[in-house]
Amino acid sequence: MRVEVNNYLTKYIVANKLLDNLDRVQLPDISLDTESIRVMMINEVTPLNPDDFFYSRSEQADFMTTTLPIFRNAGADVNNIDDIINLGIYITTAVKCPKSGNTVDSDLIKTHALVLEEELKLFPNLGVIMLMGDVAKKAFNMVAKKNTKKNVIPSESTYKIRHNEYYYNGIRVFPSYIMTGKNLQIEKSKVDMISDDVRKMLEIIRS
Repeated sequence: MRVEVNNYLTKYIVANKLLDNLDRVQLPDISLDTESIRVMMINEVTPLNPDDFFYSRSEQADFMTTTLPIFRNAGADVNNIDDIINLGIYITTAVKCPKSGNTVDSDLIKTHALVLEEELKLFPNLGVIMLMGDVAKKAFNMVAKKNTKKNVIPSESTYKIRHNEYYYNGIRVFPSYIMTGKNLQIEKSKVDMISDDVRKMLEIIRS
């Protein structure tokens, strides 16, 4: 089924009166075959500047300056978001607007998790879900607990649990680290860990 993701989620948000300040909301602006998507990668929040988003057509989109090298380090030949989509990988955020401070309020995550839950339903053939950062883990656990009465990912530091295997309705779930932000330019060890997680994800969907 081909879906215009931005239009679909916007209609869902409006119909259910979920989010205020729609002018701050950023959604994946892409049309895709939902049945071709095998992986959903959930980052934390959207950027302050929409031109820096994953789906921006700007050649200097900040989110892609870290995302593309991570994929390349994992062995994927990608140059833009379309190449990533063509691998069967869809990238989104747990919270659909930029954060206003250093942290993201739990109530905001809970509200946006309702949109994330609907977003997950778009993809019937998911084999992997990657949770890129603590906000993504928290939002996904909210979705999972609502539907299964329990969390999928333990509330422990990612480095302690990232090698464990977790599943949600038969889908492999990876706890990983946020894959955007200038901190990655100096945290080389974290880039290596994220790249390793992406490499494992690619092995799963190629097997």
